[in-house]
Amino acid sequence: MTARVTRLAGALLLESSGLYFLIGNTKEPCDWTEAGFETPKTIDAVSQPFIPLVPRGEVQVDGLSLLIEASAQEGERLAQILATRFLIRRNGSVSERLWRIVTGENEELGTQPAQETEAGWLIAMPDRIWNMIRDAALKCL
Repeated sequence: MTARVTRLAGALLLESSGLYFLIGNTKEPCDWTEAGFETPKTIDAVSQPFIPLVPRGEVQVDGLSLLIEASAQEGERLAQILATRFLIRRNGSVSERLWRIVTGENEELGTQPAQETEAGWLIAMPDRIWNMIRDAALKCL
């Protein structure tokens, strides 16, 4: 089975083995009903980096997707890894720079990423290597 990671209102949405998790704080208002979810009670990714979402009908999410083979990690464990990889710790938001690195988007070169990108490597990469990439990407220019 393949897990799918997309964006939802600026946060990450993980679908893994039929479960849904919101990773990070939303950056814009979200119509939860239209997206196919029950409205979460609270979202505070600084104290809780991911929360489960309850689907209510057909889930409607468009945009780029990262695909991760479920054999790598699943469910809450995968949500935790993705939170560690993508979230800015001080505010619980998803780093746009890190998202673009992983998806291959490059605005300067006009490079548009594929709609679906295999990203099992992101999970398999040793933390110390990812942290070097992360630190370089998040340094203020």
